[in-house]
Amino acid sequence: MSNLMNWAKQVVAASLCLVALAGLGHGSASAQAQSNPTERPTPGRQFRAGAYAIDITPLKFPVIVNGGFNEQQAARANDPLHARCLVLDDGSVRLAIVVVDSCLIPRELLDEAKQMAHEATGIRTDRMLISATHTHSAPSVMGALGSDPDHEYSQFLPGQIAKGIERAVNSLAPARIGWAVADDPEHTHCRRWILRPDKMQSDPFGQRTVRAMMHPGYQNPDYVGPAGPVDPQISMLSVQSPDGRPIAFLANYSMHYYGSPAVSADYYGRFAEKMKQLIGAGKAEPPFVGIMSQGTSGDQQWMDYSRPSKPRDIDAYGEAIARVAFEAYKTIQYHDWAPLGMREKKIRLGVRLPDAQRLAWAKQLVAEMKGRKPKTRPEIYAREQILLRERPRRELKLQALRIGPLGIAAIPCEVFAITGLKIKAQSPLVPTFTIGLANGAEGYIPPPEQHGLGGYTTWPARTAGLEVSAEPKIVDAVLGLLEDVSGLPRRPVVETHGPYARAILASKPIAYWRLSEFQGPRALDSSGKNHNGEYEDGVAFYLEGPSLPTFSGEKPINRSPHFAGGRMKATVKNLGTTFSIEMWFNNGLPVDARAVTGYLFSRGIAGAQGAPGDHLGIGGSDMATGKVLFFNGEALNQVLSGTTEIRPQTWNHVVLVRNATKVTVYLNGATTPEISGQASIGFPLGAMQLFIGGRCDNFANFEGKIDEVAVYDRSLSANEVAKHYDAASPRSTSGSEQR
Repeated sequence: MSNLMNWAKQVVAASLCLVALAGLGHGSASAQAQSNPTERPTPGRQFRAGAYAIDITPLKFPVIVNGGFNEQQAARANDPLHARCLVLDDGSVRLAIVVVDSCLIPRELLDEAKQMAHEATGIRTDRMLISATHTHSAPSVMGALGSDPDHEYSQFLPGQIAKGIERAVNSLAPARIGWAVADDPEHTHCRRWILRPDKMQSDPFGQRTVRAMMHPGYQNPDYVGPAGPVDPQISMLSVQSPDGRPIAFLANYSMHYYGSPAVSADYYGRFAEKMKQLIGAGKAEPPFVGIMSQGTSGDQQWMDYSRPSKPRDIDAYGEAIARVAFEAYKTIQYHDWAPLGMREKKIRLGVRLPDAQRLAWAKQLVAEMKGRKPKTRPEIYAREQILLRERPRRELKLQALRIGPLGIAAIPCEVFAITGLKIKAQSPLVPTFTIGLANGAEGYIPPPEQHGLGGYTTWPARTAGLEVSAEPKIVDAVLGLLEDVSGLPRRPVVETHGPYARAILASKPIAYWRLSEFQGPRALDSSGKNHNGEYEDGVAFYLEGPSLPTFSGEKPINRSPHFAGGRMKATVKNLGTTFSIEMWFNNGLPVDARAVTGYLFSRGIAGAQGAPGDHLGIGGSDMATGKVLFFNGEALNQVLSGTTEIRPQTWNHVVLVRNATKVTVYLNGATTPEISGQASIGFPLGAMQLFIGGRCDNFANFEGKIDEVAVYDRSLSANEVAKHYDAASPRSTSGSEQR
């Protein structure tokens, strides 16, 4: 019990700090009293758990399989499917967590299964979390894109799920519980990549809108880089008997699916079996239940497209993840009792409906199909437009669970990794993880900025149809549930400063944008001078910046945005003709892709013809190919260029110093200037607008990542520039290849 007391004290201390920082939370006083983590069991209350894995393999073949653009059929089972059920009881609250080997399960089917389980066990339906693993090799129980549901299997599945919950309840026995988190960045990666602007693709509606797409192919030169971050954590919950007999192990990982011939549980089933072997639970009675749940992997998959392809081996993949989890499993400290809590909320969201022109196109195409199933992508998405109109609003069931200090969020969508990271960063419960495709299947929920980049996960359909603002509304609602179930306020996202950031702040910039935001439009000014910037559309957030611990201190990853046609703009008052601008950048384009590879910084008037101003960029096919370039507008037409070739996909540090008509540019900490020359002042006097990631007239905007932008109202010296660079890293790491 001493371990329980330790985490209780830690959570209480953290709570007091959070209240001081953020004020009173959203939870009421009564909710806080009911859910306080220091709550102790009253006499007679005992923690119990029961688990059962019920076979849900289809009894008849062939079966319809969804998960692709077109409908498929499977004639046999390659490995069994299960609904893996875990029931927990703290003496006053009983709840069930069920993970089903299925791709997508509609809310209506799960509500039916919950009602059947409630009638058999008495567990309240709002204390049941049922999710799909998202194997793409299971029988279809939901219409999706070109696939219809398999009606016979859809009738079979609810009863099996209910039986599994009932049998887990029947196996309830005294238990103890523990949890752990491990990092496994090797086995999941962002599968959604940003295309070069000259390589954009067309959507199924015939419009050239695709700036980001799934599965770009390995080292494809048409793509610039990932469109989002990765969540590498494996979160896990372990339950065992008081004498140490393993009962169940629930894991959560943000990896979409591996890919296996149907019918199959994919890597989820292999992980469960391997954990049973590693734990030594093969002879446990009742049988041990291993579970892998779907995390926030809407844009994640096992392929690392930045590197050459590797041979496929699903068994080796499942075993590798199980071994990472097992190492963390061996460190788990168990508690004889932990308070349970569960909250549920329903929210209504709109659907992105077709306009009159698109609807007319869809109706004509569907009419030409004459009742047959769609075959091509235009046919698939034409049918989807008509189906979307039948249900213009959707009700989503969201949940939050609390097991001691552990939080679990449940969302009925395919959730991007950045959304899961937002929830983890702000949840009042630590650790927290999110189970996706839980209690329904309402499609992808890209953050709003990702809608602007287009691609498969944004094309309106039943698999991606919710309103553009769905993601922030869901995040806020889930955080509210976590506050309610814990009685604590959500944590503020706090910026931490490492040696580099402290060195910049010590030089007293008048603006310092660290560009570590989860979302726009605000770019926070960390200088304290309140020169907050504004992101435009065409920016992806929370990518990996220069991966050195000197930037963000205790945070393991320094974050930066990816500029994909958009800019960050700010107004900095009282900036004269002497100033300095400092930043890190990572260019994503080949240096001969266009006349100017891209502009990093601009000072001028938005949209001004001829772009009068100061502009710092990277030269392209016309001049200074792959080298730093300074330009002061078409009227003056003065160009200064450097001599050092800047390789794409490398991080570099650059400082522009303007001292009246003297222009100096330093690169990667060198005290010898990369550029040193005279250039007339191009910007109109009084021009206070600054643009990061593009020129003031939007010509040749930057394609890649920019980070740690500082502005000074004075000239930085060569020694000061070198000092800043040295605070980031030894000189030997300059230009190191880091995506």
